[in-house]
Amino acid sequence: MINPASLADLQAFATVARLRSFRQAATELGVSPSALSHALRGLETRLGVRLLNRTTRSVAPTEAGERLLSRLAPALQDIHGALDAVNAFRDSPLGTLRLNAPRAACELVLAPLVARFIAAHPGMRVELVADDAFVDIVATGFDAGVRFGESLQQDMVALPLGPAQRFVVVAAPAYLAAHGTPLCPRELQQHRCVRIRFTNGTFYRWEFARGSEQFEIEVDGPLAVADMPLMIDAAERGLGLAYVYAQYAAAPVAAGRLVTVLDDWCPEIPGFYLYYPSRKLMPAGLKAFVELLRSTG
Repeated sequence: MINPASLADLQAFATVARLRSFRQAATELGVSPSALSHALRGLETRLGVRLLNRTTRSVAPTEAGERLLSRLAPALQDIHGALDAVNAFRDSPLGTLRLNAPRAACELVLAPLVARFIAAHPGMRVELVADDAFVDIVATGFDAGVRFGESLQQDMVALPLGPAQRFVVVAAPAYLAAHGTPLCPRELQQHRCVRIRFTNGTFYRWEFARGSEQFEIEVDGPLAVADMPLMIDAAERGLGLAYVYAQYAAAPVAAGRLVTVLDDWCPEIPGFYLYYPSRKLMPAGLKAFVELLRSTG
């Protein structure tokens, strides 16, 4: 007779199969990759069937593993929902809240909210993952994500997060003295610009609007970076113009190290949104975070 699999082993298998990575699954579950691998081998031995195909570079469910996962995932969700419902009877929720957000949203709006949330709910842990790529928060095990409103899926609940945002074009005074000041966005194509590359390999096209006129500009320059603080640093060093959130540029502009240009082409835009799946039983930690967000609005 096959020994029954424990709930922990089934959860371990479902997490590895969903993330296709022992390392990422181990991080999510709070165990070591070697312990996780050992647990999965034990589960396969007890069931008498291989559930995962492993190579040095990848992990993927076998046909048997896919079939088990298709039945197991909704069952585990029901179990977690039932256990989380107990949180409704506590004075403060317990558990882990997993949030996925662009790096800028983490730094500009989420960090102070998370600090207030942890102070108000000491039994909660928060995993805040800074990720500029678009991810499926359900498939990757996040409770909620943060994005701009136009990029949200229609089946998600969305709440405004923080104030309206604004991009600005900045440059060092020395750069403008040497190369001139652009008077309209299309003149940027004759300037050196510090570009930012998305995780999918594409470069961000700078967006401008004035009145009814809206367009994007493909800029060029000697330097490309992965985040806006590096763009600010490069602009301060005179390497070119940078297109960044106004909050990032506020301090160096106030100190005179940077100057804004094309201000009339850079209007405010709607800010970030917190989004999460529409479901009847919201995890208690997420519910408490949403309540905090609404109380600050």
